[in-house]
Amino acid sequence: MRAVPKIMRLKGRVALVTGASRGLGAAAALAYGREGAHCVLVARTVGGLEAVDDQIKAVGGSATLVPLDVTDGPGIDRLGAALYERFGKLDVLLGNAGLLGELAPIGHVEPRIFERVLAVNVTANWRLIRSLDPLLRRSDAGRAIFVTSGVSRRVVPYWSAYAASKAALDMMVGVYAAESAHTSVKVNLYNPGPTRTRMRKEAFPGEDPETVSPPEAHAEALIRLALPSCTLNGQWVAGDEAVA
Repeated sequence: MRAVPKIMRLKGRVALVTGASRGLGAAAALAYGREGAHCVLVARTVGGLEAVDDQIKAVGGSATLVPLDVTDGPGIDRLGAALYERFGKLDVLLGNAGLLGELAPIGHVEPRIFERVLAVNVTANWRLIRSLDPLLRRSDAGRAIFVTSGVSRRVVPYWSAYAASKAALDMMVGVYAAESAHTSVKVNLYNPGPTRTRMRKEAFPGEDPETVSPPEAHAEALIRLALPSCTLNGQWVAGDEAVA
């Protein structure tokens, strides 16, 4: 039987993924690697990064591993400088790293937890934009994608820290998209909806994981948002919604 040729829609492109050691980030990184992108994998867990690296290599892709806590702002700045020295540009940024925090009445949430959720879900993505936007602008078609949640747009009791962080992320990314409107950079939000991840299990421990979609189900949508041909900017894309 003749082998099916690879499409390689991201061949020659450099894609950075945060939270790349598991879940949606790992699935996206593998999809980008399969499509020909060189993946820059960012996460705290070295073992998880190595496992994803092995998967990317198995499909003929390549990756650079960056063990880094996204709340390390100076570390993100150093990463931007290193990417400039090595590649001179960045084609795709997927801001996926996220933290659920604590589901509790708003007055019962511990300050350190609330502050950590905002640091990971909001401030870290601002630092990424600050450091990496110049590299995205050096690409012929820079694409920035940030993972959001449906709770950013509705009131859900006990989800104060996470919901507030995602609402703030949505506004920040919207402003970034507006500021990028007359450049070659396209900036969008992606809401995967219920997805079989560790965070989902933390939030809904009694849920049957087989009733929600696996992270791999979102690979195609995340590829399309990363393509040079994607014309969307400032959009809130839900699930596997078709994109231009």
